[in-house]
Amino acid sequence: MSQNDINSIVTTSNNNASENILEVSHLKKTFQIKSHDGKKGLLRAVDDVSFTIKKGETFSLVGESGCGKSTLGRTLLGLYPSDRGSKIIFNGEDITKIPKSKKKDFTKKAQLIFQDPSACLNPRRTIKQILLEPFKIHKIGNGEAKITELMDRVGLASRFLDKFPHEMSGGQKQRVGIARALALGPELIVCDEPVSALDVSIQAQIINLLKDLQKQLNLTYLFISHDLSVVHHISDRVAVMYLGKIVELTTRDDLYEKTQHPYTKALLSSIPDTSGDQREKIILTGDVPSPANPPSGCRFHTRCPAVMDICKIEAPDFIHTGDEHFVACHLCTK
Repeated sequence: MSQNDINSIVTTSNNNASENILEVSHLKKTFQIKSHDGKKGLLRAVDDVSFTIKKGETFSLVGESGCGKSTLGRTLLGLYPSDRGSKIIFNGEDITKIPKSKKKDFTKKAQLIFQDPSACLNPRRTIKQILLEPFKIHKIGNGEAKITELMDRVGLASRFLDKFPHEMSGGQKQRVGIARALALGPELIVCDEPVSALDVSIQAQIINLLKDLQKQLNLTYLFISHDLSVVHHISDRVAVMYLGKIVELTTRDDLYEKTQHPYTKALLSSIPDTSGDQREKIILTGDVPSPANPPSGCRFHTRCPAVMDICKIEAPDFIHTGDEHFVACHLCTK
């Protein structure tokens, strides 16, 4: 089956296309880089990725640092321009082709929650000033009343409005970041590692808050994380990325119970097991190759414990293995 056929299946597999808030097809993002000796090169951060996200669901992207998941999220929001040939259909409109004059309309509907709340809040502004900024930029009135409602939604008392970010805890600052993302009434929120900078005791609170807000406001999440134990608690479907490509995509339960790709199996084996069962730990050897010089064939073959000769030569197709399960692995075509 050709790559075009597979992309067609992935982008229409969610029963009714009208249920999709986002349809991503052949998404690529390449950066120009310079090596130590001054030579120019290309870094393929996201390489021919296709998927859909249904309205109201949480679609998670997981993978090691540097796999391209954060770049993918920012490219979807227009913070990075996508490469030629990419399609990002949001509510039926290709946002790669919308004029600059309509960009503001899109940013109202799609927002970002950052990884590090300390780094994304202006230290010289009060929380009130930070939350009022989106209303001023978009010339929306009644901002003061709305920010009080936002604070209540994220579980912060209005007294925090007069505080500066350094006067708040990490969890409180992340709640402010969530409130700011909600300010304009978005439909889609990209959550870029929203709990990885927080203490474990606070992570569960933020995850529960995100789930509650999703139910209350009918939000759709693209949830980016390297932690599969966190992903398990919030996801409807999960895509696993490696070196700029999605290697496995399926429902949350199938990912954990019917894992097919060797890389996904290795990631899952690293989750602490509290059940008392003896889970086999899969140790991957070697470093992750550079996306500026990815291996030939399957990009995972240099670290794969089940590597075959064909893996070193030929890139596997992203095949449909049943229901909503897709995988890019030669083992699944044997």
